[in-house]
Amino acid sequence: MIRVLAIDDEPLALQQLTTYIQKIPFLELTGQCQSAIEAKEILNQETVDAIFCDINMPDLNGMEFVKSLAAPPLVVFTTAYSEYAVEGFQVNAVDYLLKPFGLDDFRRAANRLQERLATPSPAPVTTESTQEDDTLFLKTDYKVVKIAISDIRYIEGMSEYLKLHLKSTPKPLITLLSMKKIEEHLPSYFMRIHRSYIINLKEIQEVNKNRVIMDADTYLPIGDNYKEAFNNYLNTKFLGK
Repeated sequence: MIRVLAIDDEPLALQQLTTYIQKIPFLELTGQCQSAIEAKEILNQETVDAIFCDINMPDLNGMEFVKSLAAPPLVVFTTAYSEYAVEGFQVNAVDYLLKPFGLDDFRRAANRLQERLATPSPAPVTTESTQEDDTLFLKTDYKVVKIAISDIRYIEGMSEYLKLHLKSTPKPLITLLSMKKIEEHLPSYFMRIHRSYIINLKEIQEVNKNRVIMDADTYLPIGDNYKEAFNNYLNTKFLGK
């Protein structure tokens, strides 16, 4: 059984959480509360495996509440505001339920809790990029996915996040990671050409002045700090006068 705590300052929403928890055979409700402060008291007294926690609450919102815990249980956030999804990802939430949600959505989150407790939590990035294995494991959208390094066309840095543009899918993969960290695990056919871009050198179609053209719609700038190294690479491949 997974011991869970329901937290929501709205009585009707809290009742809905309680009802849904009771419908899932492997969940056991250890308590319900209407504030983060009350929840802290319960966590100090009870063994809790996971919490279903509203974000928008008075005094201390759910996100700050989870961040304040020294050893938080697994978390499923509930809220009516979709803009919290990325922040929920930052605190390693198992799932994110957007109100109003139904029993099917709730069951999906409960199953993810069960899966997470059944296996150790993976590190954000694990690499086995040897000659035999051209793969990375990256955390994205509340799950860990395996990608082939050779499938990466280029990587775009966005503050604390990376956007990986792949050959196999038009939709980029977004992960919470630094450029420096992923750069450590890329083979030599990748090169950083700008503070915001790492490219797969095999995917270059054209170099035009201070831009690298990856395809008809993708023109990436070459930063001043990276120009010399990139030009040196071009010189090793350039044939002609």
